[in-house]
Amino acid sequence: MAATTGAGPAAGPRRLALKVDVDTWRGTREGVPRLVETLKRHGAGATFLFSLGPDHTGRAIRRVFRPGFFGKVRRTSVLEHYGLATLLYGTVLPGPDIGRRCADLLRAVRDAGFEVGIHCWDHVKWQDGVASADAAWTERQMRLAVERFTEIFGAPPRVHGAAGWQMNVHAWRLEQRLGFAYASDTRGGGPFFPVRNAELFACPQIPTTLPTLDELLGRDGATPDNVHERVLAASADAPETGHVFTLHAELEGMKLAPVFERLLAGWKAMGYELVPMATLVESLDAERLPRCSVAVAEVPGRSGTLAVQGQPFLA
Repeated sequence: MAATTGAGPAAGPRRLALKVDVDTWRGTREGVPRLVETLKRHGAGATFLFSLGPDHTGRAIRRVFRPGFFGKVRRTSVLEHYGLATLLYGTVLPGPDIGRRCADLLRAVRDAGFEVGIHCWDHVKWQDGVASADAAWTERQMRLAVERFTEIFGAPPRVHGAAGWQMNVHAWRLEQRLGFAYASDTRGGGPFFPVRNAELFACPQIPTTLPTLDELLGRDGATPDNVHERVLAASADAPETGHVFTLHAELEGMKLAPVFERLLAGWKAMGYELVPMATLVESLDAERLPRCSVAVAEVPGRSGTLAVQGQPFLA
């Protein structure tokens, strides 16, 4: 994952954007309100990205053959964090329609002053299917999410953050056509315009720059008691364009809430201003953003491959 330089503002405050991925029905109902309360108490901004259609988490069992899947399940106590009912949605139990049943809660997040955007329509369907999907499938999934978001909030979404950091070329093109101001679908070192097979896309990427808790837990002695120290150490050097940390409503909003409290306190002690991703975007000079290839690669601690920022593209 390539770092970028010369793409941002003059020296200013150290900024760290908090990106909250909301994957499930339970995470929406239980994790999101707790995160809102915690963030407000710490005076921190954040961007909440919602799954807006059915919760089909149980269908993720198909990942059993993916390299690293069992290792992650064992390390991160999936049953403990997600709950048995969630792990049965879409198989034994019908999947609740998150956007329809939680619309008031989602609007309350916006009304509390937080940025809101799209994570996906169906989290498992996108994460497991988009890499090999055609244009029609991809457009249907994205349009379903955009239409539901607009129905709930009365305005179109400005930000898209792909489930599982999974994308395809059709999705890159659709972010332009659907009017997203920016997206956070990748892992990388700093903001960039994505390029795939020499095709440049106009929707800038604000990639996740820091490791996530579920990638660190259970590796090299990392436990819930000390994992925050690993993230804070990775945050020590502040890129000119700011860091982005991705958290999950199902983890930091629930069982790992004490870890997140320690992270917030640690970042504040390091002098970071904790902001939504929009704040980073507003500080950028788009004309100076690099054009970088987007690649597919493994990230330590996560099963399968993800969309990552590659090398600068030279036309």
